[in-house]
This record gives sequence, C-alpha cells and structure tokens, in this order.
Amino acid sequence: MIAESPALLSARPKLSRLHVVTLTPFFPTEGNETDGCFIAEPLPYLAQHGITNTVIAVSPFHQGRLVPLATIPSQRIHYHCIPGNWGLASSGNFLFRQLVDCIRELHRLQWIDLIHSHSALPCGHAARLVSRVLDIPYVVSVHGLDAFSTTQAPWIFRTWCKRATVRVYREAKQVLCVSRKVQDRVLTECPEAPSEVVHNGVDPDLFSPPAKTSDGINVLCVGNLIPTKGQGVLLRAFAEVRKKVPQVTLKFIGNGPEERHLRNLAGQLGLSEAVTFAGRQDRESVLRAMRDCTIFTLPSFYEGLGCVYLEAMSCSRPVIACRGQGIEDVIADGENGYLVPPHDHRALSETIIQLVQNAMLREQIGRRARQTIVGAYTLEQQAAKMIEAYREACG
Repeated sequence: MIAESPALLSARPKLSRLHVVTLTPFFPTEGNETDGCFIAEPLPYLAQHGITNTVIAVSPFHQGRLVPLATIPSQRIHYHCIPGNWGLASSGNFLFRQLVDCIRELHRLQWIDLIHSHSALPCGHAARLVSRVLDIPYVVSVHGLDAFSTTQAPWIFRTWCKRATVRVYREAKQVLCVSRKVQDRVLTECPEAPSEVVHNGVDPDLFSPPAKTSDGINVLCVGNLIPTKGQGVLLRAFAEVRKKVPQVTLKFIGNGPEERHLRNLAGQLGLSEAVTFAGRQDRESVLRAMRDCTIFTLPSFYEGLGCVYLEAMSCSRPVIACRGQGIEDVIADGENGYLVPPHDHRALSETIIQLVQNAMLREQIGRRARQTIVGAYTLEQQAAKMIEAYREACG
C-alpha cells in the first residue's frame, strides 16, 4: 500500500464532507437516458448532504463509444477485455489497468474517501485492486439476483466468477443489497460479507398521481424484452382478460431479443390489435405511460427489486408482481399491490380482471401504494441510507 504523506493526511477532509468515486457499468448516455437512472437519480440528494461524487462510467471496448448526457456529467472509460461473459471473471483486471492511473491522479487533485462500485464484476473487482494499491476503501452495490455472475457465465467460468466475486465482497467495507432477497443470495455463498439492504428509491414529486384518470382501460408493462421478465406469461394472461373485458389494451415499453417472439405470440393469440410494442422510451415518456395506465404489471421471475414497480406505485397505480422476488420487501399482497405465482398466467389474468372490474379497489390499492413509497422508498430516504453506509465505511 502507498503510505500517506503528511501533506495528504492534512488535506484529507473530515467525514462531514466526503468525495466518493462512483464506478459503474450503468449510467445514462445520449440515446439511452434510462440506462442506470437508478444510479444517477440519487446523486443530487447526496450532494445536498455534502457528498461530492465523481462518476466514472465504464464499458468494454467492443460496445463502442458512448456519449455521456450533458445534464448528468460523467467520465467515460473504455477498457479492453475478453468479449462476452467468457471474460467476465477477468474483466476487472483489465479495467483496473485502464483505471488506476486515472484514480491516482484524481486522488492527488481531490482526496478520494471512498469508491462506490456498482456490481461485483467488473467494477467491484477493479475497485478491490485499486483499494489495495491506493488504500482507498470501497463499497459495492448488488442490484440483481445473479450476485456471483454464475448465471451469466458459462461452464468453468462460473467457478472463476464466483471466486472473484467472493473476494470482492469479503474485502468491501459494505455490500449494499437492493433487497433482502439479494442479500440472502450474497450471504448464502459469502456469509462473512458485511452486507446491508439499501432499497432503490423514486422521486415522488416526479412520479406523482395524474390530475385526471385516463378514460380507457389499459395495462402497462415496462422492462427489457427478455425471457426472465415474463412478458410471454403476460400475453397469455391478457388473452384470458380480453375474453372477459374486450376493450382493455396492453402496452409494452422496452426492447430486447424477445421482441419478435412476443409479437408472433401476440398474433397467434389474436391480440395484435390490442397490444402495442412501443420500444425503448425516454424518461418522460415512461412517466406519462405510468400515469396513464390503469394497471401496471411486470411478471418477472428473476428480479432483485425492480425500480419500475416503485415508480408505478408512486403514481398510485395498482401493481402486480411475482412472489419470491425482491419486490416482496415493498408489496404486501392484497394491501398495496398484488403478488402472483411466477409463470402462472391464470393467476395473473384473474388478478388483472379483478382490478379492471373494480374501480374502487384500484383506487384503494393505488392510494396505499403511493403511501408506501412516500413513507419509505423515496430518493431522499435512499440517499440517507447510502450516506450512513458511506460514513461507516470511512470511519
């Protein structure tokens, strides 16, 4: 480790103000302002409480050059690595080599108290190596259920990913998990990890109830079009809903490799006229869709938490999610939302029909959903928990 000179020690700020480097593979860019919005949006609230944040957003060379948003500044680092999930276990080493001189110079110019890495691989791995060289502590956030990257990586590479991730968690000052479900995954394989739960938050002033309820009856689903999000289950459920309530419509926001399959399935089920595939949308369009929908559902069966649930709840929309996911921390079934069994299109259709046919129930569930968010899941509350974790890590 590098010894701290007297000049650096005297320059180190007191814990009342901290300089944090946020190291992340997800962050808004030109053309994709929703990517990593859950990381960008708490930053102004942290700044209000004396946290200076330097964001370093990283991406592998084969993804091409990404342009940061002018309104949310970040440094961009592109690093060489073995493409795809084959190289996931070693990508932190490559990122470290690309990153360390940048961090060293930044540390010289403005003392860095902490590195907050998002995901263990590659950012947590790189932060661990930087910490060993420059003696800067780090925390790592875990956003999904694949806490050790063993689902992503093939064959023997899973073992390598797990080994690298365990080292990251063991040496971190804090492992910040977005739900208890994620925390359980971390502790099952790494019980010594210093973990705590810090839920994502939402801006309740931005995601607020509409002044006027939409006249139509429509179901909204927001999420990447991938198998684990359960959009195929939703289409089958929606076919049953249409038999009872022919005027209801369904809108998907998001893109991904499942789009062609889902469009074909909608056609096979006779739903083409009632289903809209809107593709990726900007933040404002998602907000409008949340406010305009009658019901929000994302029947994902592999979800660490799911910010879209919180956003819809903040808009006073009744939300339907799946049991056994991180959102169980937030939704109490039948009280402020609904939880149905994963892969069960009949249970999903019955719940949608119940809500479609009962406006008073929708209003009641939506009001309680909003109260839940305002009471415990705002960006301000998320920032307060992050600051507490930062100060503990730096203490």
